[in-house]
Amino acid sequence: MKLLFVHQNFPGQFLYLAPEMQRLGHDVRALTDAGNRNSMPVPVLRYPFKPEKVEPKHTRIGRTFTQMGDRAVAVARFARKLRAEGYVPDVIYGHSGWGETLFLKEVWPEAKLLVFAEFYYRGLYADSGFDKEFSNPGFDEVMIAQGRAAHKAQALVHADLGITPTEWQASTHPPLLRKHLEVIFDGVDCDRLTPNLDAQFTLQNGAVLKRGDEVLTFVNRNLEPYRGYHVFMRALPDILAARPKAQVVIVGDDGVSYGKRPDAGGKWKDIFLNEVKDRLDLSRVHFTGRLPYDRLVDLMHVSRAHAYLTYPFVLSWSMVETLAAGTLVVGSNTAPVAEVIQDGVNGRLVDFFDIKGWSDTLTDALARPEAYAQMRQNARNMARAKYDLRSVCLPQQIALLTRLERS
Repeated sequence: MKLLFVHQNFPGQFLYLAPEMQRLGHDVRALTDAGNRNSMPVPVLRYPFKPEKVEPKHTRIGRTFTQMGDRAVAVARFARKLRAEGYVPDVIYGHSGWGETLFLKEVWPEAKLLVFAEFYYRGLYADSGFDKEFSNPGFDEVMIAQGRAAHKAQALVHADLGITPTEWQASTHPPLLRKHLEVIFDGVDCDRLTPNLDAQFTLQNGAVLKRGDEVLTFVNRNLEPYRGYHVFMRALPDILAARPKAQVVIVGDDGVSYGKRPDAGGKWKDIFLNEVKDRLDLSRVHFTGRLPYDRLVDLMHVSRAHAYLTYPFVLSWSMVETLAAGTLVVGSNTAPVAEVIQDGVNGRLVDFFDIKGWSDTLTDALARPEAYAQMRQNARNMARAKYDLRSVCLPQQIALLTRLERS
């Protein structure tokens, strides 16, 4: 088939699927923003897009749709040029998050359109208003949050089918749209994540962490409240006091991926570090920034306990990867995490806001690793059975694309 992937930051979720489809003999191309500098695993087409400033008083509640719609127009105009040159895909598979797929059916009505529907914004009962410290929305904010889903609804309505990674993420969609979704996880490479008894991780100060050392890890793209950075930092003083040999490695940039920036300026990383630093032995707390994937895997393999927190929102790949690596994950008892971790079976769950619960649970995990050996093995077994890239997720994705193309 002629298969076109669409993602402004390609490869994104298509990192493994796109080259696999090409390996199987399909004509695979990707359409992405001209400013995307990622390494590309397949031939790439680049659309130009220079977003115009959005005037709030004119767009009001439609601000998000205006921004996404502007990108959709740029993509559609570029797609028309491709059509004029004779390019017509059989299947288009695009991420719905940035509006890129909105008008592609107007350009290629004969193509099948599959959209990656990662999350559907709600006014209530998901991320909005979950953490009252940072968001306690009145009704205006509820309407704004729900209004952010307009382009996502349009994307699904005009698609032939949608795909989403988890049952909970599917459940965020209204029932009418939920019927158009299939749940298939992106997949993690369980073979690459096989526990490595000889793994080492070198810190910036030259110290080397090895498997068996007392290492506590926290990993996210950016260190921000959406991923519970503030809760983790507030739990650290008691953990380090109880475990004088523990080393803490915190991975992530100091920007914002999902929520808003601090109202008073500055960076979330510094705000919550400053809140507790007088009670921390900072020589044992190591901020790495982002890491190359190979180093991240090494860190997973030396970690004795890994803390993962998230609002009711998109589930991070890193959590499933850490389970697949056979590391004990202590996760927040929020719906996306509880879908994957069964407390006491393949990991531990703690109430997102229970700082003492986080301190106590992580302290115990560091102190008694042998007590959690079966949970670690169960975690890896579960990841291989349900989320393995090669044996489970890629075959499901390929079967879906093939069925869609033939329908």
